[in-house]
Amino acid sequence: MTNESKHIVLSAKDLSIGYRSGKKQIVVTESIQIDLHRGELVGIVGANGIGKSTLLRTLTAVQPSLDGHIEINKKALGEYSNIDLARALSVVLTDTVSSKNLTGYEVIALARHPYTNWIGTLSEKDKEQIDKAIELTNCNEFVRKKCYELSDGQLQKIMIARAIAQDTDIIVLDEPTTHLDMYHKAYILSLLKRLASDTNKTIIFSSHEIDLAIQLCDKLLVMSDKGSHLASPEEHIKAGNFEALFPSDLISFDKETKAFRVNK
Repeated sequence: MTNESKHIVLSAKDLSIGYRSGKKQIVVTESIQIDLHRGELVGIVGANGIGKSTLLRTLTAVQPSLDGHIEINKKALGEYSNIDLARALSVVLTDTVSSKNLTGYEVIALARHPYTNWIGTLSEKDKEQIDKAIELTNCNEFVRKKCYELSDGQLQKIMIARAIAQDTDIIVLDEPTTHLDMYHKAYILSLLKRLASDTNKTIIFSSHEIDLAIQLCDKLLVMSDKGSHLASPEEHIKAGNFEALFPSDLISFDKETKAFRVNK
């Protein structure tokens, strides 16, 4: 690992996430410890309702934490202005594009907003970043089409290209393979793996595709009722952390095949 890749891009210490309702706090998960480095692909996995999306919203300042400390590039998350945060991390949510009358290119170009002047004029550097993102994600063949003309897989690639064009150290994706078939699930996650390696960006995503995440991720944050643990897939397998994700009466984890199976 190079000195640059050892640099901690995103850190969370003693993080507690959840919601505030009046004077009450509803804790979803607590005592989360995260250190993420450059060039890593990191998956967040766990059962429904365990707090994967809540964690991503907290890490990206969409909602406040209940306790703990978050840093991006050794600077506290709360010290970032909106513009500076948009230059540090980009987010791909499960929501669809607000206006599908836009072309794929126009959607990707919106990523340059944190860098453009007040009327949004694209500079040559902006255009270079957009073209680079299109090339990295292989969107050339359909980038000029309207978004309503695109398949779910093509639209997801456009959204990933937009995140790359934003040129941030960190890319955060919430369930990037939702509504995709098995081939396109594998394609998108393989694309994220390649992008993390080729661009040296830190990519963190939540997913229900645990088998694929085990094969492709550098690290996994496994969230269960027993807590949250960040480690390599191999370390999780040795520690038996995947067995804690689901009730064993129906689903079990096979350490040999590194996959879940239904108990018949």
